[in-house]
Amino acid sequence: MNDRVYPKLKPYIVGPLGRCPRCGEGRLFCGFLTLRPSCEVCGLDFSYADPADGPAFFASMFFCLPSISFAVWLELAFQPPYWVHAITTLPLMLATVIPPLRPLKGWLVASQFYHKAAEGRLVREGEVADPRTW
Repeated sequence: MNDRVYPKLKPYIVGPLGRCPRCGEGRLFCGFLTLRPSCEVCGLDFSYADPADGPAFFASMFFCLPSISFAVWLELAFQPPYWVHAITTLPLMLATVIPPLRPLKGWLVASQFYHKAAEGRLVREGEVADPRTW
């Protein structure tokens, strides 16, 4: 049992760096986007983490959207052949959407830990739901 008291680390600091949200020392990832089962330093179990499609959504909306705008502008302004899009737009889209995925996932996982996010429950264990209180 780990009885050590840890300071509350800011998710926007430890998350993008891929560090453990509890101790800030252990690594969060064992691959590009694969979370470790637990922190090798403090033992925090990462099974609570479920950022779902959040990283892909944020990367698509905030990073890939400008490259899509470029592709549309290029097509409307010059109507280039498809190979021009293949050598300009495709690499630009990949370069803008893939690199932010890992920092965004780390930030979302660290935010879940920081805010003690959990699955929503209408009734606590052992209680009986009363529809009149809804």
